[in-house]
Amino acid sequence: MSDILIETLISEEEITRRIKEIGQQISNDYKGKEILLLCVLKGGVMFMTELSKHISIPLKMDFMSVSSYGNEVVSTGVVKILKDLDEPINDKHIIIVEDIIDSGQTLSYLKQLLEGRDPKSIKICTLLDKPQTRKVEVNIDYVGFCIPDEFVVGYGLDYQQKYRNLPYIAKVRKEYM
Repeated sequence: MSDILIETLISEEEITRRIKEIGQQISNDYKGKEILLLCVLKGGVMFMTELSKHISIPLKMDFMSVSSYGNEVVSTGVVKILKDLDEPINDKHIIIVEDIIDSGQTLSYLKQLLEGRDPKSIKICTLLDKPQTRKVEVNIDYVGFCIPDEFVVGYGLDYQQKYRNLPYIAKVRKEYM
């Protein structure tokens, strides 16, 4: 990781502890039901796989690839569906699993799209939330951590497709972007 300088914002231990808590909360909230974890690729993969280990109720997984960033560090506001779901979601309890929510534009678009497919319910789970950068109001049901308006990498989040493999969340110093 030598081409940008990074500082740890959230440790691996803190992430692990919080994911266990969210998994227990989801298990309690959906006791007696089956859920579909819908991962927003690519950033949400590490979070969703770890989260699924701590959910004690039946679940299925599916994936969507949506983009509003490209290789930029801020959202362009234009949402593209790069990969859609493999199966219908009507009558299912959906939990959208995101790595980070900042402007809310992508998630708002995605939720509206999915509501048109007649699920039983849709909730949102994110590892990281930047509420101060919100442009569109989004109700988030499960939040790992609220973070300041910093560009972050690690635990699935990337900068130009790199640094996803860091086991912690780190902020990128602006002089390196």
